[in-house]
Amino acid sequence: MEKALHRQRILLQHLQPSSSQTSDSPAISASICSAGEAAGYHRKPAFDDDVVIVAAYRTAICKAKRGGFKDTLADDLLAPVLKAVIEKTRLNPSEVGDIVVGTVLAPGSTRAMECRMAAFYAGFPETVPLRTVNRQCSSGLQAVADVATAIKAGLYDIGIAAGLESMTVNSISVVGQVNPKVEIFTQARDCLLPMGITSENVAQRFGVTRQEQDLAAVESHRRAAAATASGKFKDEIIPVNTKIVDPKTGVEKRVTISVDDGIRPNTTIADLAKLKPAFKKDGTTTAGNASQVSDGAGAVLLMKRSLAVQKGLPILGVFRSFAAVGVDPSVMGIGPAVAIPAAVKSAGLQLDDINLFEINEAFASQYVYCIKKLRLDPEKVNVNGGAVALGHPLGATGARCVATLLSEMKRRGKDCRFGVISMCIGSGMGAAAVFERGDCVDELCNARMVPTHTHLSKDAK
Repeated sequence: MEKALHRQRILLQHLQPSSSQTSDSPAISASICSAGEAAGYHRKPAFDDDVVIVAAYRTAICKAKRGGFKDTLADDLLAPVLKAVIEKTRLNPSEVGDIVVGTVLAPGSTRAMECRMAAFYAGFPETVPLRTVNRQCSSGLQAVADVATAIKAGLYDIGIAAGLESMTVNSISVVGQVNPKVEIFTQARDCLLPMGITSENVAQRFGVTRQEQDLAAVESHRRAAAATASGKFKDEIIPVNTKIVDPKTGVEKRVTISVDDGIRPNTTIADLAKLKPAFKKDGTTTAGNASQVSDGAGAVLLMKRSLAVQKGLPILGVFRSFAAVGVDPSVMGIGPAVAIPAAVKSAGLQLDDINLFEINEAFASQYVYCIKKLRLDPEKVNVNGGAVALGHPLGATGARCVATLLSEMKRRGKDCRFGVISMCIGSGMGAAAVFERGDCVDELCNARMVPTHTHLSKDAK
């Protein structure tokens, strides 16, 4: 027995990473293994199990009831973007493990069937499943997070996250029968507040002025108009062949919609100052400094990095983290100010590491507040305009933001590594996700410095 213990002590001396333990110590413990480049485990500049985005497309965003999609059914909005992510990547649609569609206003079972129908229009076989998800305004981003999580968990290797909203077909409506309990629970009651009133609450509680809101709206239109004029949105927008019906004559005209139609390039402070408050007599939120009611759809194709490399597909971005948080329902617009730090921390980053932000402009009041609260550089936020100019088709906004953010990060190249997408959520929540530019990786990113080492690997010095 004594000889066996002696042999164990001798072996331990060879395995110890330092000389801190003496040969008299009877304890047996594992030593640290820091294999070098010549060892059996070779370091790689990126992990093969990263979840990456290889395609992200959207329709144009059009004004509800008045715009280019006023006579387009919801399933006809979704089908073109689902088809695009398959055709443009030449992916066999039968390889897709699941399609998750973020959508908000339509009755759940009806919209789920419409989305399934759209998948068939787009050429997907019956073997590819589909489901919908509803986390209000973050539904499109939630779909991306759900698919990324499923891929990471090994449920499947390829998935599509999409977003869809036809606010022409399905309007925001007042909740039907309300449980009388809400009068006892203040925050439950505040979940029912009109979104415009929550905007007024943010402005009043946090001192966001009418002028600040109108200035933000003007800048949103200016940036969106500049992006459109320079062709920045061209690569992310899938043209949709549809119809426009003349409301007076009933005459149907075939059209192709490929440009956002809510942007007003000539918007000025003077113009916006003439608008009356929309929700309170003495309020500051107007039709000009709030997001537009819109129709649109988007789709994002995600898969494991190893599979994307194997298929020779370009990697637009890497999904790094996601966070959904709860906030006071009466000021639901502050959600991004809480969600963004949570998502950035989860990604192991600091706010200063983020090069671009896409923050949904549900209302200029909450948008301005979030920028001020987080002390963000306005030149990094919504550089191509936001929902005040482009519109906010609730369930589609998250997918639209992914297409817009990753396209801009690609254009900026090495100077733009990390991007964040975030939005507030009705009933008092916020969501945010962190993305990394697809071609940006650290050399030996999974290595660590070992000051002195004489064990195991001949080249770990």
